[in-house]
Amino acid sequence: MPMKRYIIEREVPGMGAMSLTELCGAARASNQALAQLAPRVQWNHSYVAADKTFCIYLAEDEDAVRDHARLSGFPATKITEIPIIIDPTTANN
Repeated sequence: MPMKRYIIEREVPGMGAMSLTELCGAARASNQALAQLAPRVQWNHSYVAADKTFCIYLAEDEDAVRDHARLSGFPATKITEIPIIIDPTTANN
C-alpha cells in the first residue's frame, strides 16, 4: 500500500521545556509504538515548539497515525495529509 505524508500537531504541555533526557524518552516511547505498527507508519522527524510538537509521518492512512498516538501516549490533536511538497527548487521546473 502506498504511504501518504502527514503532519501531526500534538498539544503536549511543557514539551518545549523538556530536557534532552526527557526528549530521548519521548522518542523511545514513539519508537516502541512504531515497532508494533510497522510497516503501517514511519516517523520522519518532529519540530518541538513550546507546548506543541509538529511531527512528519509517512503512513498508510490516518488510522495508522491514530494507532501510533494511542500506543505511544502522545495525542494526535490534529492530523493533516500533505499531498504536495514544494521547496526552492520547485521554481526550476
